[in-house]
Amino acid sequence: QVQLVESGGGLVQAGGSLRLSCTASGRTFSSDTIGWFRQAPGKEREFVGAIRWSFGFTRYADSVKGRFTVSRDNAKLTVDLQMNSLKPEDSAVYYCAMGSVWPAGDYDQYKTWGQGTQVTVSS
Repeated sequence: QVQLVESGGGLVQAGGSLRLSCTASGRTFSSDTIGWFRQAPGKEREFVGAIRWSFGFTRYADSVKGRFTVSRDNAKLTVDLQMNSLKPEDSAVYYCAMGSVWPAGDYDQYKTWGQGTQVTVSS
């Protein structure tokens, strides 16, 4: 059974950067869509960005365009989320998820989820 593990969360000041990574155990990424979502307390889980592993296509939520970048690392077999110019409103638990369709910006298009990693941006 495939499991996804996120890493790289933490505390950062507004304007700073963090890089999250998502790794799959059980198999490697192939013709998958790997998405990043986030959920702040009291709010619904929202789409952040995604990548189609085999082609490198990406898409982003409007709220993070120009600040966040989703990329694949073929050597490390990870999908990374580079977050720049972070704002306090970016604070949330960030989840990576894996699905099989593209484009995939909806929660129910993803079948496998990681446990999440906390990102806190202080003002």
